[in-house]
Amino acid sequence: MKPTLYSFWRSSAAFRVRIALNLKGIEYEVIPVHLRKGGGEQLQESYQALNPNGLVPLYIDAGIALHQSSAIIEFLEEKYPKPTLLPTKIEDRAWVRGLAQDIAADIHPINNLRVLRYLVGKLGISDEQRLTWYNHWVDKGLASLEKRLSKDPRVGQFCYGDQPTIADVFLVPQVFNAFDAKISFSGYPTLHRITQNCMQLPAFINASWEHQVDAEGKNPEPS
Repeated sequence: MKPTLYSFWRSSAAFRVRIALNLKGIEYEVIPVHLRKGGGEQLQESYQALNPNGLVPLYIDAGIALHQSSAIIEFLEEKYPKPTLLPTKIEDRAWVRGLAQDIAADIHPINNLRVLRYLVGKLGISDEQRLTWYNHWVDKGLASLEKRLSKDPRVGQFCYGDQPTIADVFLVPQVFNAFDAKISFSGYPTLHRITQNCMQLPAFINASWEHQVDAEGKNPEPS
């Protein structure tokens, strides 16, 4: 049986896993979980029985259920080592993982859908204030990445050299979110260039928003 990925077309965490699966050449079945419909299908008991944290993605392979995109991608890297998503040198592997965590740990959590919903629904902030919050933290994180990647000699067509790594797997979904929020990329030429290079590859194209079975719109365009 094919592995199963519980996914939402716009979820950046699920997007990461879709890219990694595609880069590894792994066939998989997508089961959509709509994060907005009916208050969020991820909050239903039937889904939380599978994944108690009520988030996507959830990846099931041979009866083994895995959650959290970072853990799933590391699992894929170990189970299917070719093509690799990590550099050869141990210090470069750590550097690439650090780039991925800049996004997964420092940018994404504080502009996640459930966080934004809490700001509006529980704390009563306006849509304008929500957008200000979102843009502040995304811009802060992207500026840090741009500064790091624009000066490091290890950067090539992609975040590390000329083959995509887990850093690119994490970068592109976050950039999609920023495009959708109409954040200007005039100050992030390196991030924009790397994203454009990634989006020439079938693995990234086929994992993108508009190519999902549950897609409700097109890929966002840069401002």
